Amino acid sequence: MEAFAYASPSSLKEAVGLLGAKWGETEILAGGTDLISLMKEHVDVPARVVNIKGIDELRHIKEENGGYRVGALVTFDEFLAHDGIAKSFPALAEAARGVSSPQIRNMGTVGGDLLQRPRCWYYRGGFGLLARDEKGHSLVPGGENKYHAILGNDGPAYFVSPSSLAPALIALGAKATLTGTGTDIPIEELFVTPKTEEQREHSIHPNQVLTAISIPASAHEWRNATYEIRQKEALDWPLATASVALKMNGDKITAARVVLGHVAPVPWRSHAAELALVGKSLNDATAAAAGEAAVRSAKPLSQNGYKVQLARVAVKRALLQAKEDA
Repeated sequence: MEAFAYASPSSLKEAVGLLGAKWGETEILAGGTDLISLMKEHVDVPARVVNIKGIDELRHIKEENGGYRVGALVTFDEFLAHDGIAKSFPALAEAARGVSSPQIRNMGTVGGDLLQRPRCWYYRGGFGLLARDEKGHSLVPGGENKYHAILGNDGPAYFVSPSSLAPALIALGAKATLTGTGTDIPIEELFVTPKTEEQREHSIHPNQVLTAISIPASAHEWRNATYEIRQKEALDWPLATASVALKMNGDKITAARVVLGHVAPVPWRSHAAELALVGKSLNDATAAAAGEAAVRSAKPLSQNGYKVQLARVAVKRALLQAKEDA
């Protein structure tokens, strides 16, 4: 690990003042479950690390206007222990339970989950976020790509967004609070596909802090569920996930949100799947049609074609789970 300066502010204002204007100058330490490993592998070499764990105002879960406001430092264990969230939003509870390591659940934070860096082995191996060789050609299409994107992968980014909570939060219409903005932004807008190595996969700026997420009161009106497909039950990232939220009028779907995870550089909202659901009854055939629509535009690489079927099945089973939970 390279030498770095260390700061441990006690207030949010102090923390923001310690951040740099460009990526790479400073990094924020919360749970540390991702940043420390990146620094040990010399993938991330910040000049200063700003530890925000001592800022108490970022540790709350509060009821707010019928919804919930969750501080960025709330851990997975604390998130799961909150009865109101776990009972009202099974999509979020299932996504959080998917983080099977007790150590990660105890240390990992809600904010850290949203802002963790890609698990792409090219990136982690030091080849950069866009995984290019010395001539500027991407290593992914012709290389080992079995865990890479099947959607939104026209280039130059081929990694998949690793966040466990983001698909469910997007399906529920949640928003993120960032310092220096004045207004909250939809969680969906927190994720971007970088075009250059100087960019990141999040819209947050280097001198901003993600302080909280807000789940609106209207989220209670949506039936919701998450379905994840993994290679093993031990700690691992899913191969494909789907989070869904449905508004119903009797047995008819009046509105739908379908968000796929681990299949694109950003959490992938499928408007095609949503259109396939609206006005229909929720049954096996409808759910299967929505799953088919969700992957219609997929462009698998040389080794990850299997993900198309996994994503299709994840959407179908998430929808049927939402029906069963209701």
